[in-house]
Amino acid sequence: MNYSLTQEVIQLLEQFDKDNEKNNYTADIKGFQQWISDKFSANPNKEEPYWEGKENGRSPESAISTLLVHLNRYAKNYSKSAISDSGFVTQEDFIYLINLKSFGQMTKMELIKRNIHDKPVGMLIITRLLKNGWIEQTESDTDRRSKLITISEKGKEALEQQMTKIRQATDIVAGNLTYSEKMELIRILNKLDRFHYPIFSKNIDSKDLIKTVYEEHTFKN
Repeated sequence: MNYSLTQEVIQLLEQFDKDNEKNNYTADIKGFQQWISDKFSANPNKEEPYWEGKENGRSPESAISTLLVHLNRYAKNYSKSAISDSGFVTQEDFIYLINLKSFGQMTKMELIKRNIHDKPVGMLIITRLLKNGWIEQTESDTDRRSKLITISEKGKEALEQQMTKIRQATDIVAGNLTYSEKMELIRILNKLDRFHYPIFSKNIDSKDLIKTVYEEHTFKN
């Protein structure tokens, strides 16, 4: 047995426990593998980037939050342009249709959750899609209280008419990133999504949300 290697693995596991105090990784072999990948794929010689307000003590967390908000607004502007000459009212209209086309029949709540919406907002979008005849609904065989929805032929036609512009909009959002930068960004955004989606799925009341998440994930003050 290679005792030196065994000792190194034990040391890595100890470091993993320390680095994972905020539960950013699952406490299993998959989480450990992801931590290893993140830890050793980083370039230690890469300079720390500049962000607005850094010289005045602005935190990287603040910069990340603001940049994500900005990017969301840029994306919405391009989406608005992509549907400007169509029957779509908002970008959520065609995103709901794309999800139904890609993933098939699902309940209303499954579709709403997939798009990270609250129920009232999601139901308004679904009602609008039904009114336009872009989706169809049937009763569930397993739960009469649930409605299953699918994209209709009319919905597929409406979507197809705008797909060229929609694809162009998504190309623009990715901007001047290289292929490797796109892959790295996807990896990072997936990591953030895996952190936030389980929290969103708990439907924690707004007044308790920050306190609950902060305590559960032991963010330092």
